[in-house]
Amino acid sequence: MANSSLIQDNTTLILTISSKIVQFIKWALIPSIVTFIFFLSFIGLVLNVFFKTPTLRKNARYILFVFLLLNDTLYIFLGFYFMLTSMYLLHIPMPLCYILYTLSGGAFKVTPCNLAAMAVEQYIAICHPLRHVELCTPQRTNVVFTMICSFVIIPYVAEFCVMASSIMNIFNLYMVCQKETLVVNAIQNVIRSISFILFFIMIGVVIIFTYVKVMLVATKVCPQSSASKAGRTVMIHAFQILLCTSPLLTTFTQAYTSKWPEFLPLVYFFVFQCFPRFLSPLVYGIRDEILRQYMKKSISSCFAR
Repeated sequence: MANSSLIQDNTTLILTISSKIVQFIKWALIPSIVTFIFFLSFIGLVLNVFFKTPTLRKNARYILFVFLLLNDTLYIFLGFYFMLTSMYLLHIPMPLCYILYTLSGGAFKVTPCNLAAMAVEQYIAICHPLRHVELCTPQRTNVVFTMICSFVIIPYVAEFCVMASSIMNIFNLYMVCQKETLVVNAIQNVIRSISFILFFIMIGVVIIFTYVKVMLVATKVCPQSSASKAGRTVMIHAFQILLCTSPLLTTFTQAYTSKWPEFLPLVYFFVFQCFPRFLSPLVYGIRDEILRQYMKKSISSCFAR
């Protein structure tokens, strides 16, 4: 009887804890959804201002900023989907999972590359102002962004070829879509490691080079010049890159948070995926005086109606 009572008490305790976990997840989703709606509203406002203002559409800086917002939106949508698959163990075909994984991984890498391209645009504007109009045209900017997307996709194509050669019935497999479950060959980890190392080296070199060059011009001209402001902008880009690459920290934090597996998908999604993407565009968008003025005009015209 004592054992039966103890088992019953333990079962009740487990059900109570599970109920509390479910309630926590439901309540935690509310601020995530609210923040996401605010983020989408901000993107809608920026896109409205961008497409209604010919001056902005001809400026490479704002073209890259719009690409940044659209890419981050795609990344957050995919992150939300992966969170749901982890929480509810949804099974999908393996090829479809790999396509979603490629889009998510590509979007993850495109953002830092986009920020690096924005830093290069600042470098050209300050160090080569006479050639800025020639080099930073809308057409060239679109080509650069297309090249960035193509560059980040190459490792995923190579990884898929390795995976497809290792599994014969790949199109008949269903799985919970997670990047860890897609590893079927040790070569895939090698490809991932090499691509990440080259990726970070390239981004780091670009940021350091542009910052040093811009600040050298700033020290020669005036501490309060536009060159000095451009140098601070490059440093903001570097900070944004650090924020956007924070999902890599999940590998190190899993060992310390493994006691609460129910919370991990939600916490990782909000802290490592949503927060950096929500913060960095707002910082850049609000800091830019020209964009801020157009946004104020757009908001005022909406309320005036």
